[in-house]
Amino acid sequence: VQLQACGGGAVQPGGSLRLSCAAAGNIFSINQMGWYRQAPGKQREFVAYITSANTNYADSVKGRFTISRDNAKNTVSLEMNSLTPQDTAVYYCYFRTRAVVYWGQGTLVTVSS
Repeated sequence: VQLQACGGGAVQPGGSLRLSCAAAGNIFSINQMGWYRQAPGKQREFVAYITSANTNYADSVKGRFTISRDNAKNTVSLEMNSLTPQDTAVYYCYFRTRAVVYWGQGTLVTVSS
């Protein structure tokens, strides 16, 4: 099953973007949905995740990013506000079940004036 992420693009500093990710098929018993990102020349880093009980954010995005999920549609979204050039990266979504982690193909976010 593939995950399809969309919503990336180019935005000026201070702007906003909303990323979304959906499964192209059925995935059952998803425990956690989330996002990682990888900036040019850097390692992939955690951004945020959401479970049925809680959400968690990297310190670098707290207060600016909001993660949400639609269980009926098996989608996860990431609302990103007050973007800075340091947020420039390829953003990868994932769905975690008890046995498997599914990854999306990545969507590029570029923050530049």
